[in-house]
Amino acid sequence: MEQKLKRNKKSFGKSAEGRIPRECAPDNYIYGRNAVKELIESGRDIEKIFIQSGDREGSVKVIASLAAERKIPIMDADKSRLDNMIGSGRHQGVVAVASEHNYSSVEEILAYAEERGESPFVVILDGVEDPHNLGAIIRSAECQGAHGIIIPKRRAVGLTPTVAKSSAGAIMHMRVAKVTNIAATIDELKEKGFWFYAADMDGESLYKTDFSGSVGLVMGSEGFGISRLVREKCDFVVSIPMWGQVNSMNVSCAAAVIMAEVARQKKAL
Repeated sequence: MEQKLKRNKKSFGKSAEGRIPRECAPDNYIYGRNAVKELIESGRDIEKIFIQSGDREGSVKVIASLAAERKIPIMDADKSRLDNMIGSGRHQGVVAVASEHNYSSVEEILAYAEERGESPFVVILDGVEDPHNLGAIIRSAECQGAHGIIIPKRRAVGLTPTVAKSSAGAIMHMRVAKVTNIAATIDELKEKGFWFYAADMDGESLYKTDFSGSVGLVMGSEGFGISRLVREKCDFVVSIPMWGQVNSMNVSCAAAVIMAEVARQKKAL
């Protein structure tokens, strides 16, 4: 019994500076001013940084400036929220959420397609917020031969531990790019010869759609679908035929169905 108590005390004791107790928060939460500053300077991808509301002086101001240079989103949070995030008050007013996996650039995705000698196939997610959905989409995209996924920097889930777990390892093989403006990215890819297909209920059946050439498949968020501006940028609107009583699928399921048809057409002999 004495040995068991000692083991428990060790598990719940203080962790090394800058790391969060495993029992309290995910391992990718980094806290403390020095630890967060070092994380930013290391070049590792960071989802966002939470800074205590009203605190923008001294070293915190330096952290905010460094984050802005790397275009890392900064979120205001009150002390109680930061306390809850790490399970203690030792955060010094700063908590960073590091990405589970480093991001690629859009250029790296296109280079990968060229390396494989294939016409590019990318999936653009316009505001998917559920990490389980993103993880499932990453897995399906890898299975169906997509070259990469593009997500927005704000108002969308990033590469969190839950996403990594939900992808069942596929995150290690899938290139994911995070961009500031989805609509602008679509415009840039159109100049490179891409055709864009928005997935929506009022579109033409995907089984009557030609997915040859460079394909950009656009999926919307769970609650609001594809934003008006992004949809207007797309060349086609496609839908999945439905025969049941429910007229829509979960976004990750819908993405898997459409990606499978894109892959079938691209790989058909």
